[in-house]
Amino acid sequence: MPITYRVGNDLDLDQVQELYRGSTLGERRPVEDRPRMAAMLRNANLVVTAWDGDLLVGIARSVSDFAFCTYLSDLAVLVSHQRHGIGRELIRRTQQLGGQALLILLSAPKAMEYYPRVGLTQHPSAWMLKPEDLLR
Repeated sequence: MPITYRVGNDLDLDQVQELYRGSTLGERRPVEDRPRMAAMLRNANLVVTAWDGDLLVGIARSVSDFAFCTYLSDLAVLVSHQRHGIGRELIRRTQQLGGQALLILLSAPKAMEYYPRVGLTQHPSAWMLKPEDLLR
């Protein structure tokens, strides 16, 4: 069955959690914190998903102003469906839907070699402030 793509964040949370668990991204997201995962999904304003029939196999979850920047916060594809171009297509569709916005992401350690292969350029400076860290 061919992979189909959909746009929107009206998704079954159980399916989303299973997708994260079945991809390498689940190791770095609060998958077991259901309310937090629900908020992450609800507050994302650009979500592209990949489907193999009724099975959710991929997601690109982003926040965008559709003018200057789109932050692609999560790109997850089931391990069983990786290396078939699904991640690349999720990124392509996210970029297209973002209009003139620059696509920005922080790579998971296991994906550091993936992004240059699909055409992203590494930026030398990114800064983070964790919720538990205080601004000095």
